[in-house]
Amino acid sequence: MSAANNTKTWLNRPFISRRQLMLAGLETALFAVGFLLSAKAPVQPNTLTKSEIREGWKLLFDGKTTTGWRGAYKDAFPERGWQVEDGTLTIQKSDGSESQSYGDIVTVDEYSQFDLRFEFKLSEGANSGVKYFVAETTPKPAGSAFGLEFQVLDDARHPDAKLGRDGNRTVGSLYDLITAQGKTVNPIGQWNAGRVLVRGNHVEHWLNGKRVVSYERGSEAFRALVAKSKYAAPAYNANGRFGEAPKGHILLQDHGEQVAFRNIKILNK
Repeated sequence: MSAANNTKTWLNRPFISRRQLMLAGLETALFAVGFLLSAKAPVQPNTLTKSEIREGWKLLFDGKTTTGWRGAYKDAFPERGWQVEDGTLTIQKSDGSESQSYGDIVTVDEYSQFDLRFEFKLSEGANSGVKYFVAETTPKPAGSAFGLEFQVLDDARHPDAKLGRDGNRTVGSLYDLITAQGKTVNPIGQWNAGRVLVRGNHVEHWLNGKRVVSYERGSEAFRALVAKSKYAAPAYNANGRFGEAPKGHILLQDHGEQVAFRNIKILNK
C-alpha cells in the first residue's frame, strides 16, 4: 500500500472526541453502580429471600414472637426463661442443669425429611443443643426429651467437651455419637451458623459452611455407635430404637446457660 493510501486510511478512521470519552467513562461508572446495586444485599435476620420463598423455605422463628413453638411435653410456651428480644430467641442463664429451670422448647410441627438452618451465639461456658427427630416419649424423661442432637457448646470452657469419646460432645458433633471434624468455630459472643440436612437416612451436620458430620441413620454403623453411647440405656430404646423415629420435633435445649438463636428456618422435603 502506498504512503498516500496509508494517509487516507488514517484520515478516514473515526475520531473519538473528548466528549465521547467522557460519555464512555460515565457509562462505565453507571454500569458499575448498577452492578453493585443489583448484587445480593445483606439479608435481614429472620427473613427469607424471594428465592427461598419460591423454594418452599419456612421460618421457624419470625424474630418477634414464639409462634410455632411450645414447651416440651407442654401445651404452651414457657412463661419464664425464654426471651424474644432484638430478633433473637434466647434461653437465659440459670443453674446449669439440663432442662430443669425453664425447660426445652419444641416446634409444634414434626419433620422427617428436611434442611434445617439456624444461627446460635454462645455465652462464656455455655451449653445447649439443637435436637431433631424428637419424640415425646412416655414416661417423660428426667432431663431433655430424646432425640438426635447437634451439640451447641463452648468447647474451651464447658467440661462436657472432655466427656464422651474422642470429642463427640463438642460443638457441631452428633452428641455422644460422632465427633465434628474439620470445624471452624467463631469466638464467644459471635454468631455461628448450624445446619442439619436429612435426605432419606443420610444425615449431615454443617458448621459455618463446612460439613462436619455425615452418617446413615439406622445403619449397622450407626447402631454400633449407639451401643457404645449413653443412648444404649433401655430408657432411650423403650419406644423403639434410639434416633430412628420416622419423624419428630425440632428442639432447642435449656441447659442452664445463656444461648441465643436466630435465623431458624427449614425446608421440609
